[in-house]
Amino acid sequence: MAEGNLVSRFFRATEIDTRLLGMIGALLIIWIGFHIITGGLFLTPRNLWNLSVQTTDIAIMTTGMVLIIVTRNIDLSVGSVLGLCAMIMGVTQAKILPEFIGFDSPFTWIITLIVGLIAGALIGTFQGLIIAFLNVPSFIVTLGGLLVWRGATWLVTSGQTVAPMDQTFRVMGGGAEGSIGATWSWIVGVLACLFVIGSIVNSRRQRKRFGFPRRPVWAEYFLSALSCALILGAVWIANSYYWPINIAKRYAEANSIPWPETGLDIPYGIAVPVLIAIVVGIIMTFIATRLRFGRYVFAIGGNPEAAELAGIKTRWVTVRIFALMGILAAVAAAISTARLNAATNAQGTLDELYTIAAAVIGGTSLAGGTGTIAGAMLGALVMQSLQSGMVLAHVDTPLQSVVVGAVLVVAVWLDTVYRSRAK
Repeated sequence: MAEGNLVSRFFRATEIDTRLLGMIGALLIIWIGFHIITGGLFLTPRNLWNLSVQTTDIAIMTTGMVLIIVTRNIDLSVGSVLGLCAMIMGVTQAKILPEFIGFDSPFTWIITLIVGLIAGALIGTFQGLIIAFLNVPSFIVTLGGLLVWRGATWLVTSGQTVAPMDQTFRVMGGGAEGSIGATWSWIVGVLACLFVIGSIVNSRRQRKRFGFPRRPVWAEYFLSALSCALILGAVWIANSYYWPINIAKRYAEANSIPWPETGLDIPYGIAVPVLIAIVVGIIMTFIATRLRFGRYVFAIGGNPEAAELAGIKTRWVTVRIFALMGILAAVAAAISTARLNAATNAQGTLDELYTIAAAVIGGTSLAGGTGTIAGAMLGALVMQSLQSGMVLAHVDTPLQSVVVGAVLVVAVWLDTVYRSRAK
């Protein structure tokens, strides 16, 4: 009993979300389990680096899915929207822009990205208007969108794959050219630590200013040390994965670097798409927790009728949520296209399943009203870890779908149990 009380006091003092902590524990179990099953292949710098890059698409989209599910809606079309935006961006930079500004113009990537973001925003706004003002359930609208936008993707090029992509645009996909290297990775890691410490200090000052209860000083030090250790540990892992020999040789020849007998170890560092996902996560967290729009979203999810009676323009909030979802799908499409160096008709297939599952696993309630961006992004990492581990373990594709479906059902059941106990 004394130990239980000590543990309870620890969690109350540090204000650590026990549900989020349980998810981290489940993730560690998955990692260790697959590491044993695959004979030590899973928990290697190479696989963890690739895992982080592969998670970015779903992680970015699930930040928007949280807001949609919180308002008691759903978006089944995100995978198809990603595919259409990817194809639009592919055609823009590979077929349209070269006729006007050339293929390797320094403006190609930015024009392509803007076109893709506009396309995603328009698609999301269109769906949001139908849901909000025509009162068609979001399930039906986005289910129709899943079919319509997937068909439109095929119509853009009659099913042809578009390649290659602009060289600068490909940086968003990761790889040797799409990583920031060891030095900049350590700089980013140190800056992230300073940001975390500054946030904790600022939060303590704000609580003192408004008379809110503050965490014990030892808890503040513990959280700061733990956060910095995790950040710097992630940077160390990213810097422990080196370029392949052939790529390193070409780099050495291009830069007149002598090739030593032992070879040249050039660390990848943090991948650019991972940085993009982190920035998106921070921005979406700020929107959800600090802006009036975010408060409106959770108010609508908690009680739509009361929110409307309070003067919140619930319909326009719904439109903005779906427009934001479309923009995030376009960002994910840019990363996916850059990583593949091509736009294909298969991009985004079943991504709606993984996005929704990541949000639910991350603690977003399908009943609406509750959800966190950080939890959803962690849920995306859980989903991608399962998929990556099963691939390394040579699990058949049909069985992979069975496992993912079962995990989604269990996650929803656990959410139901958690909410019933909370009441």
